Amino acid sequence: MSEADVLLRVNDLQVHFPVHKGAVFRKQVATVKAVDGVSFQLKRGETLGLVGESGCGKSTTGLAILRMLEPSGGRIEFEGKDITHFDKSSLRPLRRRMQMVYQDPFGSLNPRMKVRDIIGEPLEVHGLANDRKAFDQRIAQLMRTVGLLPDMADRFPHEFSGGQRQRIGIARALALEPALIICDEPVSALDVSIQAQVVNVFVELQQRLGMAYLFIAHDLAVVRHVSDRIAVMYLGRIVEIAARDEIYRRPLHPYTQALLAAVPVADPVVEATRKRIPVSGEVPSAMNPPSGCRFHTRCPLAMDRCRHEDPALRDLGAGRAVACHLHDMAAQ
Repeated sequence: MSEADVLLRVNDLQVHFPVHKGAVFRKQVATVKAVDGVSFQLKRGETLGLVGESGCGKSTTGLAILRMLEPSGGRIEFEGKDITHFDKSSLRPLRRRMQMVYQDPFGSLNPRMKVRDIIGEPLEVHGLANDRKAFDQRIAQLMRTVGLLPDMADRFPHEFSGGQRQRIGIARALALEPALIICDEPVSALDVSIQAQVVNVFVELQQRLGMAYLFIAHDLAVVRHVSDRIAVMYLGRIVEIAARDEIYRRPLHPYTQALLAAVPVADPVVEATRKRIPVSGEVPSAMNPPSGCRFHTRCPLAMDRCRHEDPALRDLGAGRAVACHLHDMAAQ
């Protein structure tokens, strides 16, 4: 992609959390490497799906990009600006361009505020709510945009269903017309019957308004529906990134293959004949990740090289990259 197309560039992002011991004389005894060298680009109007098991660092990556968590290393560029070390006053104007939709539609809304005030709070914080009539019109417009009736604006969050509450969160994120919305598992807390409706809201809004999404999820069916490209994370690292259709047609990394093989198929005949990728054991601790390839302790194709040498994320061309020694050998 050209430089003009790039909205967000993340290079070698690290987020490490110190572990302390002792009530009085606190001593650092370990470090949790939640995100440990993540790199990717996101272009304007694009959706990048970020998938992986729970605890792999997906949400931490999103929070660090928004600078809601302090990066331990690496570089974050947004709209051509290096925002890695921006202070609060420098970040404030950028908040209008970067927003977030949270996983929990119940916990992310203030139960004591009316919907009008929840959606309008970003406008007030950024000094855009001086004209009351224009403010009310904007709230009504945002509610219609996400499929809610404007006459619901004076209700409280407990008067809405889970899907409706998530629509309120989406309307709040849209209030400042951002260029980037980070969606942190926005449908995982909803009933399956409601998930498709909310996903369709995201797709329709992007087609209409043109913002970019970093769509964090563990449900591969949801990610397939909304994403242009998909990045697969394992234990704080991206192990594969490619166009959506390429990932599903021909996954290259053994971990990606295992994730896709675990997704059930509705057709019992196809399900019975599918090839299974055996993955044993538990995800290692981010406090003490394995040497070499982090997946080698569970990988059925692991070689001796995998136990000692950490594979780099290798660019294979056509927007595809994979961190696996098997493909290093195939390219040689």
